[in-house]
Amino acid sequence: MKTKHVRSERPLTRRDFLRRTATAAAATIAGPLIVPGRVLGLDGGVAPSNRITIGYIGTGRQTSHVNIPAFLHQEDSQSVAVCDVDSWRMNEAREAIDKFYSEKSPSGRYRSCRAIGDWRDLIAADDIDAVMIGTPDHWHVILALAALKSGKDVALEKPVSRDIAGGRLMADAVKRHQRVFCTDSEFRTYRWNRMMATMARNGKFGKLQRIIAVVPQDPTLGPQSDMPVPEELNYDMWLGPAAEKPYTESRVHPRHMTKGRPGWICIQEYNSGIMANWGAHWMDIAMWGMGTETTGPTEVEATGSFPPRGNLWDTVQEMDAHCYFDNGVELVCRTGTPSLRFEGTEGWAQVVFPSHITISDESLLTWEPGPNDVRLTPMKSEKRDFLDAIKERRQPQYDAEGGHRVNTMACLSMASIALGRRLKWDPVQEAVIGDDEANEWLKPQTPRAPWKV
Repeated sequence: MKTKHVRSERPLTRRDFLRRTATAAAATIAGPLIVPGRVLGLDGGVAPSNRITIGYIGTGRQTSHVNIPAFLHQEDSQSVAVCDVDSWRMNEAREAIDKFYSEKSPSGRYRSCRAIGDWRDLIAADDIDAVMIGTPDHWHVILALAALKSGKDVALEKPVSRDIAGGRLMADAVKRHQRVFCTDSEFRTYRWNRMMATMARNGKFGKLQRIIAVVPQDPTLGPQSDMPVPEELNYDMWLGPAAEKPYTESRVHPRHMTKGRPGWICIQEYNSGIMANWGAHWMDIAMWGMGTETTGPTEVEATGSFPPRGNLWDTVQEMDAHCYFDNGVELVCRTGTPSLRFEGTEGWAQVVFPSHITISDESLLTWEPGPNDVRLTPMKSEKRDFLDAIKERRQPQYDAEGGHRVNTMACLSMASIALGRRLKWDPVQEAVIGDDEANEWLKPQTPRAPWKV
């Protein structure tokens, strides 16, 4: 339940100005609002008062070791708050942020990052411009919708949702609330991913026929004994909208560490599997290369195997999913050695993760698009793109719609595996054609009363 906060009378701040300017402009003009650098004080060094303030919800492995360091090194952002249901992790993140700023402070002292135990309090904070959400996937939609409604811009770890309906709610909310939304993935920053997509868009492989995305296979783990809930963990809040289940460390995350892979990432109730998780990186590049980021396939057929019934880690193991598009391209996602391959009538190119490229015509390795060719904008980092998008009031390269469309393919593939048949999909109405059972299977599952935002 969201608490109503009454604003006190105070001088107009930079953030107030930017929000009011963006809202007024959106109501009177079409197209993005470009905020001049001088408004933000960006002509030289950026004062803390002129930085985009970031709050983090979820301070686990990805946030602690990737997201926080990435934002800390952007001079026009200021990390001001952290929130987690695990107080040990939350305090570790707060101390890391304070240490970073202390080392840059003339006095050598900095104590300004706040640890906030309840995500609702962080989202309600007036001094936070944007949130970086890095929680388990079953919390993504609830948190993102609340942040958007409160006027915050949002960077969200992929996958954006565990179901298709949640992704559509989120993408629509971004437009309704006129916020900036980034589906967080670094794969567009890799040169050869961008170059393969650019070559495909410009017909360098002839008519595009097939794209093959290969992802690693998730591990599995048998049944685990119940354990006492650690004192630092608000386990009921961690479960949130998911079904009530007894605590065991392998269900949640390793205790008193952030580097270990969390167990929830391999449990269907909290994660849709490797195609939605790892596959979201490759599938985005594939959609980028086809120019289909705002639509989807018309047919999906997938097969896969699952661990023995009763295993705690129960996400799909070996899988082979085929998504067919109206443009004649078949997009395949299967398990194996991580790689992405574009195939056309006149050539092909393949990147094996992270950056080993092979190509049918080696002269294309030095090719650059000309003035009349499609150019896909290089991205230094996804965090940089997010911050620039906030200042310019535009959507980042990998936005809510793109994240939703990529995740839709994962959801449809899991449905095809579960039902054992090919599905015909309407990407406009976002429904399976002539298959009530499939549409019922794809509906969101809320075992406990949903959290109101």
